[in-house]
Amino acid sequence: MVTLRPTIFALSSGRPPVAIAVIRISGPRAGDALRAFTGRLPEPRKGMFARLRDPDTKEMIDEALALWFPGPNSETGEDTVELQVHGGRAIISAVFAALSRLPDFRMAEPGEFTRRAFENGKLDLTRIEGLADLIAADSDAQRRQALRQLQGLLGDKAEAWRKDLISALALVEAQIDFPDEGDVPQDLTRPALATVRKLRDEIAEVLGQGDRGERLRDGMVVAIAGPPNAGKSSLLNRLARREAAIVSPFAGTTRDVIEVHLDLGGYPVVLLDTAGIRVSDDPVEQEGIRRAEARSAAADLVLWVVDAVEESANDNSLSSIHVSDTSQPKSTTRWTIENKADLDVRIKINNIESKAPSLYFKVSAKTGDGISALMGALASQAAQFFGSTETTFITRGRQRADLTETQAALDRALEKTLRDDDDLIAEELRLAARALGRLTGRVDVEDVLDVIFRDFCIGK
Repeated sequence: MVTLRPTIFALSSGRPPVAIAVIRISGPRAGDALRAFTGRLPEPRKGMFARLRDPDTKEMIDEALALWFPGPNSETGEDTVELQVHGGRAIISAVFAALSRLPDFRMAEPGEFTRRAFENGKLDLTRIEGLADLIAADSDAQRRQALRQLQGLLGDKAEAWRKDLISALALVEAQIDFPDEGDVPQDLTRPALATVRKLRDEIAEVLGQGDRGERLRDGMVVAIAGPPNAGKSSLLNRLARREAAIVSPFAGTTRDVIEVHLDLGGYPVVLLDTAGIRVSDDPVEQEGIRRAEARSAAADLVLWVVDAVEESANDNSLSSIHVSDTSQPKSTTRWTIENKADLDVRIKINNIESKAPSLYFKVSAKTGDGISALMGALASQAAQFFGSTETTFITRGRQRADLTETQAALDRALEKTLRDDDDLIAEELRLAARALGRLTGRVDVEDVLDVIFRDFCIGK
């Protein structure tokens, strides 16, 4: 007895109520579902106006647009149906209830439609990762990078490398298996190693591009730090243009790190509001200060906020303000933000001690004075930080690990040429090909599939 693979269904559009809701059905009995609802199948890939009726009661559920995509010429590679219904909760629930009663039908799990597309050869893993990043993109730069991956920037390159590598491996194995055959050319290893050397150099060049693509996915981290009551939370709210953090005249209000995601000039920026750094006997505040120092140490940029009123009372105090040695590495850029400029305080800035490159801005988080200049500087800093990502191939740590393993195997193969050991060369080339196969999902990727699809939404 043959057991059919379950046919899955899910809502692929936004949370109801919405104007139009898209319900996707994929699997061997997708066509049966459409016949049960409408009594017929439309022409493939052509929309059909349909009155959806409950298969059991024949009561009309809704008027909808139905589309039929027979496999393998569909997004998932299976028979696929798309129903565009009115987006009320009752309509969607009625369609789901009717589908659930059909034999071998069930709700889709997160990412299951995309996973079936992968299993049916419609997408490789790099494209799937690009799709996930495209859905999660918050900025234009992230969107462009994800779209390039979805279109095969890395996947196509890796597949071309893999084919060349297999050709080189075939030459080496022919040299091993037929060393004395008259119709087999002598020294097949030499052209194979020329190909291997070229591949190694190309992969090394890609790995040498740095981690710009990976960092672009996460965003440039900017920590707002400084002493208590300097206006850090007010500055965060002004930059975020919303009340993201609690503002209070009492010192020590902020105890934990607050994150806000911004799109500045098309680049992703993560703002961190941290606890005021001071000596405290309160164990809760001490933990907040510890977290503030730790997050500042890991940030790409620190905005050190000072109170203009207190600074005007002590001209020398600004020179002594700095993040502690444990919280601020020399490589971190620090900008000093003189807040409360609306009080028209004159600040004397002389002989500033700084262990990292720094800039100074005079702003008022209360009135917004100077905020535009600061936002412009942050956008410019983000553009400089990420640089050009148009040709960045690597966007995830998994991709970097697989390419690093491939390069290491190629390096070992080239080192073994000194001993003319064709068997060991062939083994290293097989290991390199296997690592490249994992990059696109051709071999040995079951252990990473659940991780990749975990963050997908249901219905995708």
